[in-house]
Amino acid sequence: MNQGEAGDDIELRHGDLAVRVSRRGAAVTAATYRDIPFLVAAGGPEGMMANFAMVPFGNRVAGNAMSFAGQDYAFQANASDPLYLHGDGWLSLWQLEDASAEHARFSFSRSSDKVSPYAYLTRQEIRLAGDALVLRLSVENRGETALPFGLGQHPFFPRTPKTRLTIAADRYWNERPDHLPEMPGPVPDYFDFRSEKLLPQRWINNAFEGWNGRAAIAWPELGLQAALEADGALDRFMLYMPVSRSDFFCLEPMSHLPNGHHLPDFGGLTPLAPGEGLAGTVTILMSALPVQPKEG
Repeated sequence: MNQGEAGDDIELRHGDLAVRVSRRGAAVTAATYRDIPFLVAAGGPEGMMANFAMVPFGNRVAGNAMSFAGQDYAFQANASDPLYLHGDGWLSLWQLEDASAEHARFSFSRSSDKVSPYAYLTRQEIRLAGDALVLRLSVENRGETALPFGLGQHPFFPRTPKTRLTIAADRYWNERPDHLPEMPGPVPDYFDFRSEKLLPQRWINNAFEGWNGRAAIAWPELGLQAALEADGALDRFMLYMPVSRSDFFCLEPMSHLPNGHHLPDFGGLTPLAPGEGLAGTVTILMSALPVQPKEG
């Protein structure tokens, strides 16, 4: 384990994997396999995060307000977006609880305030196991009343012209003008990745349900492939691809839908009584892409 000059970044290494982690957001800021990046620093307040934790839920809340158990609650914008975005963890300084050459565990706690009514303790463990990067996130309600909680990871994967994705879902949500889910329906052909497919050259910012927690990404130009596995509470995902940049895309395992506070069954958000918790793990297993035999 190496501390950066500012005492902020921690370097983890195991075999062909090297990962840099920041106390800011318990975020991965760089990740390479055989010296080739498989996560891209493109997110966070300054665009320096390659993966961050979403807690106590991910994405946005319509109107910066919600009702739960007969009580009304309000949020305030916490970033440049007009809506409270991605929770608090990604914007905060976490405590380093434990670290070695191959793992680091961080914790962050907050009390309710005018920005958010949530009080909680969360932990993010980042571990290298063989050729896999393992991200385990948990949260415990430390408030005085029950509230609906959620979790998610927000990785930024490289996007190349030949990047291919394999991931299956039963249901897709189209997008409202305010970037929140509008209506569910069958997955359209251009977003149907049940069989390996090139990423489409178009804006994507959609939620998907009916996921078995498995995905595969292939980068022929890099000679790499990744097998992603999500378990625990993480049974949904978001796909995000901006049109302003073509060097990354996001596949975000989540426990719930964006704006779940305003959807039936809270969109998968889990009501937690004080002291109750929720957890989920994402594993990204890296390997070399098999060389395809030349034709002729």
